[in-house]
Amino acid sequence: MVSLVLLAALLVIGGGVAGIVIAARRSSGPRDSTAQPSVRRTIVFILLFALVVIAAIGLSGLLGRLLDAGNALASNDITGLARSLAFTLIAGPFAAVLWWLLWRRMAGQDERSSVAWGLYLAGLSTVALITASTTLLTCAAALVRGDWQPQNLATGVVWAGVWAWHRWMSRDEARSPRRLVTGAPVLGSVFGLAIGAGGLVTALGSLADAAIDGFSPSVFVGDPWWHLTLQAIIWCVGGAAIWWWHWVVDGARTLRGGLADVALVVVGVAGGTILTLTGAGIALFTLLELTFDRSLPTARILDPLGSALAAAAVGALVWQYHRGQVPARADQTGFAVGVVTSGIGLVCAASGLGVVVNSILAAVTVTLAGSDTRSLLLGGISALVVGGPVWWVAWKPAKAVDAAQIGATGRRVYLILVFGLSAVVAIITLLVIGYRIFEFALGTGTGQSLIDRVRAPLGLLVATGLAAGYHFAVWNRDRSMIAAAPGRERTIGRVILVTGSHPEPLARAIDDATGAGVTVWQRSAVDDAADSGEGPSAEQLVEALRGVSGNRVLVVTGPGARIDVIRLRD
Repeated sequence: MVSLVLLAALLVIGGGVAGIVIAARRSSGPRDSTAQPSVRRTIVFILLFALVVIAAIGLSGLLGRLLDAGNALASNDITGLARSLAFTLIAGPFAAVLWWLLWRRMAGQDERSSVAWGLYLAGLSTVALITASTTLLTCAAALVRGDWQPQNLATGVVWAGVWAWHRWMSRDEARSPRRLVTGAPVLGSVFGLAIGAGGLVTALGSLADAAIDGFSPSVFVGDPWWHLTLQAIIWCVGGAAIWWWHWVVDGARTLRGGLADVALVVVGVAGGTILTLTGAGIALFTLLELTFDRSLPTARILDPLGSALAAAAVGALVWQYHRGQVPARADQTGFAVGVVTSGIGLVCAASGLGVVVNSILAAVTVTLAGSDTRSLLLGGISALVVGGPVWWVAWKPAKAVDAAQIGATGRRVYLILVFGLSAVVAIITLLVIGYRIFEFALGTGTGQSLIDRVRAPLGLLVATGLAAGYHFAVWNRDRSMIAAAPGRERTIGRVILVTGSHPEPLARAIDDATGAGVTVWQRSAVDDAADSGEGPSAEQLVEALRGVSGNRVLVVTGPGARIDVIRLRD
């Protein structure tokens, strides 16, 4: 009943919005404000999104009942059938009418350039892709054990149709969006990579577990060991196909800047690094425990080894591939990759150091058994051994820093961020230690010694204190080197650079020559196509700015080697 009430409310709103769309089309004129079209687009696209989702849910329910040949169409679920019929036969036509009205308007340049149109296609395409792929892969994986799931198949087919429909709209030459066109390919490649890597880790892990006979029989009661492997392979193949389609066919690998670079750094590099370190740390801990601590049965000790080795291998593969994509991108992306990798290694190593200190303090107390203390120590050593080299290679503390990187904003932000977060954690742990000391002094009678009470926060304090102290020292050294460097006469406050070529060399040259902040505006694809010549060199740009002063200066490069320098009014 609640679902039908909500549907009725949506339909009433839909009718009103459809009327607004028609009225706005008839009465649009030069007196319209820029805010009114934006509000109209936002409302109608949100409504279209909701109507399409509701209609797809209803159609999925009806198709699922048709595919389920073993049950009657209505069966005992009259409410579910009525809901599916209402969603399909009422929301579907409203969605079709609203889409037709909007599709006719998309021929206009203003409509194609709206953020709402691009956001709608990217959002619903991604939702349809995720829903269709997960349900279809779930259905295929269930067939391995002979489980027929018609509802999942119906949902996957319907949402696959929704995805194909929106992909067709995004490829239409006359009505495709001009903004946020990279959202769907990037998000699709990220999703495919995630489920593909997850399936590969599970498949390799189950094979390794079967090889070393280390998996727990209770997890696979009644199923052969290869069931899980085959199901994981289905997910891996499906994820790889989705990733390849968006990464290669849709050209996500050729995209530069914005969401594409963020996805590369966060998912490809950071995600791969975390997966590698986690798997390697667990594998190393398992081997150390097998060597130095046999308090548990061997089968139980080896239980996580297969999955850990698979995670380390797959994570290293993902990390290495995406790291190879970095040289073709901007310098900031390469610096971000190094900083992210360094930060992850630092967190892992600092955590291991804190656990090692904790275990050493635990060893001098009588409340814990030696085996527990030994396991704690081995875990800390594993994290320290795995994270330490990664941090060392990424940060290169023994190597002299390039003069151009010392004053880089990204480096300063990273140092301040690590120092600040470490200092905050250290202060919190100091408060916890003080609380434990006063609690012990006041005699709460818990039976724990003072060392046993403070050893965990004390280990964290040592790790965060060292991290904060080191990064503060590096930041202070960089600041001293910047202050001692020959000063530059800063005659320009900020430069707004408009260019169609690669902006990194030009922005770096402006910063080196004037010390001004640089804001880059990329020219449109139409202007880039018109400018077939080579852009100006960095030396030509510096020469054009010689003798120019002002708080804000606009620099427009192209066509060819042309450079226009315009002082802007304050």
